[in-house]
Amino acid sequence: MRVVEKVAAGKGPGEVGGMKFSMLKTLMMAGLFGAGVVADEVKPDAEGWVTLFNGKDLSGWTNANGGETKWAVEGGVMTGKGGSGDIWSKGRYGDFVLEVEFKTTGNSGVFFRTDKPKDNVQTGIEIQVENPGGPDKHSVGAIYDLVPPMKNAGKRDDWNKYVITVKGPSITVELNGEKVSSMDLDQWKEAGKNPDGSGNKYGKALKDFRREGHIGFQDHGHKVWYRNVRLKPLP
Repeated sequence: MRVVEKVAAGKGPGEVGGMKFSMLKTLMMAGLFGAGVVADEVKPDAEGWVTLFNGKDLSGWTNANGGETKWAVEGGVMTGKGGSGDIWSKGRYGDFVLEVEFKTTGNSGVFFRTDKPKDNVQTGIEIQVENPGGPDKHSVGAIYDLVPPMKNAGKRDDWNKYVITVKGPSITVELNGEKVSSMDLDQWKEAGKNPDGSGNKYGKALKDFRREGHIGFQDHGHKVWYRNVRLKPLP
């Protein structure tokens, strides 16, 4: 991720088209969350992985308004206690492999490519986090409301691991080392309808969704834990 500052030639020193640099800087800082700029940028390791959660604090994460989150770090684990609100990456990501481990007492979810965190239900895609059940379009391993998992690979009251690969229209989900669901966004051509004719919650066709956005973990009123959160950008 890079912060690129483009400056047009102004009419006088210290101005950009009549706008003073100080004002420009203020506007840029105010728009950081919406633009997906990470102030505390973490450089990739030798294999290209970026650590999104450092196990110490919640730098790089915010609430849906871009302010301080109510989640906590306990024992090196990102912890949502119910009533904390969703938590969001400051950065926006497009094509990537995301690895995350989770344990939950109930419902949660991993959101990605979320354009507007305050409207995540309609502008993001969710992989369901839940104790084993189903399998159906709302059970663990599902691409929520869109694709059910092929098998129930979740572990109850224990740590589980997702590997979520997103590239262009393709989404693939692995749970505990097993491929459980996948989809091609370009096949979702109608608002509110899946390719098999069943309904979904979305007011816009998935093929028209933005192909980049924030990563988030859902607070659905249950205690939930996340750890070892890392991402590898894909070319």
